[in-house]
Amino acid sequence: MKRHFAAVAAVFIASAALWQTNQARSESDGWITLFDGQHLDRWNAIGDANWQLIDGEVWAHLGNGFLVSKDSFTDFEIKAEFWVDTKANSGIFIRCADPAKLTAENCYEVNIFDERPDPTFGTGAIVNVAKVEPMPKAADKWNTYEIVAKGPKFTVTLNGQRTVDGAENDKLKSGRIGLQYGAGFVKFRLVRIKPL
Repeated sequence: MKRHFAAVAAVFIASAALWQTNQARSESDGWITLFDGQHLDRWNAIGDANWQLIDGEVWAHLGNGFLVSKDSFTDFEIKAEFWVDTKANSGIFIRCADPAKLTAENCYEVNIFDERPDPTFGTGAIVNVAKVEPMPKAADKWNTYEIVAKGPKFTVTLNGQRTVDGAENDKLKSGRIGLQYGAGFVKFRLVRIKPL
């Protein structure tokens, strides 16, 4: 019994050391892991979305709300992996001025909304800032968003396809990051940010 306990403890310690090494490596190359599938320590939940940690992912399928980063950012690149179903209404909100109330007016909303009634601001667009034509579809597969905000310029890439290229807007200079749940089924499994 003691040997079994010692073996389990050794595996746990080795796993923790490997995670810390990977975390240190990630942060040493300039990238900060905001969500790695293990915990939500860098986020606050607002609203009543039923965010759950399941199998290294954070899921929501009921309610309405956001996970809001505890830190603010100015110029940055974000890489985020997400999965949504056809009915999903989600997005990655950036430079949010009010961490208690996120909207497309006090944040920039990089949309994830395949069935948006006006598809010009659907998936791949920045709502009310940069249209997308044609709108790509994100439903029923894992996707990667790469979002760059540098000064007043924005670039959005979805699965290697540039959807916003150099759009300009100087309304918001810095703020929090928000992961939205509005409808359908939404999952995130990795969110990293690199200050520029």
